Amino acid sequence: MKILVVGLGGVGGYIGSCLEKSNFKTTYLCRGKRLTFIKKNGLIINSLNKKKIIQNLDVRDSLSNSESFDVIINTVKLYDFDAVLTEVLEKIKKNYIFLPFQNGIYSEEKIKETLGLKNTYGAVAQISSVVNSEQEIDHIGKLATFFVGRYDQQYDKKLDFFCQECQKIGLDIRFKNNIKEKIWDKFIFLSAYSGITTLTEKTIGEIFETPELKKKFIEAMHETYNLSKSYGINFKSNPVKSWLEKIDKMPSEMTSSMFYDFKKNKRLELRWLSGSIVNFSKEKKVDCPTHLEILNGIESK
Repeated sequence: MKILVVGLGGVGGYIGSCLEKSNFKTTYLCRGKRLTFIKKNGLIINSLNKKKIIQNLDVRDSLSNSESFDVIINTVKLYDFDAVLTEVLEKIKKNYIFLPFQNGIYSEEKIKETLGLKNTYGAVAQISSVVNSEQEIDHIGKLATFFVGRYDQQYDKKLDFFCQECQKIGLDIRFKNNIKEKIWDKFIFLSAYSGITTLTEKTIGEIFETPELKKKFIEAMHETYNLSKSYGINFKSNPVKSWLEKIDKMPSEMTSSMFYDFKKNKRLELRWLSGSIVNFSKEKKVDCPTHLEILNGIESK
């Protein structure tokens, strides 16, 4: 199989470091100083107290016309998603599986609008990994699990085969028929987590130690949960209750990547997280005052 990984940040770099152990023919796309560093130094990842340096990657900054790939793994930030999708549509031959490992629901909804439901796949990354100031990837903790599936909930032989081959090399990508539920489950937490930590400039522990902020965080999760119902998502149990149990076990010093980006004056995914909840809620006639407050509050800063 021919694989294309777009983006070599925390998620793309981790996946790439595993794919290099496979028999897949893997190509990587990244740009700017990240590309320069990797061409000179290789892909460097710190995971499970070990440093891995992977040299001689097939990495470049653009695609040629009429290329073909079996699976495209897209890991760029949400604000770069549309540009990547446009480039893929213009340059890559059809019959590929496009896996969007972006947060939220924007990317899947955009693909569905552009390519139709039968060609829409969902993807969820459960991993804490970031590119540090030395351009090395720090994989934090042990969790590194990825879920993929068709948006129409149908079985996909090609994707299932890809997942099975990844499992053989220690890359935990799992085929799921209920991928939409996995996407929304993560979004319920992440939209509140990214928004409230950035708005208040506090850690998860500080937020939950303050009754007013804890209440606001829970309200934000409920708003996303309510929105999911209008998209036909049926959870077996209350996801907000489940997340509250998980949050109770999280390190109190945890904060979101969007807050880190905010502190570094980098571009934010706000418009594609709380912003998309506000926009989709208007379409579905669902109230979301907390996410509107998050959106306006962060933008005013």
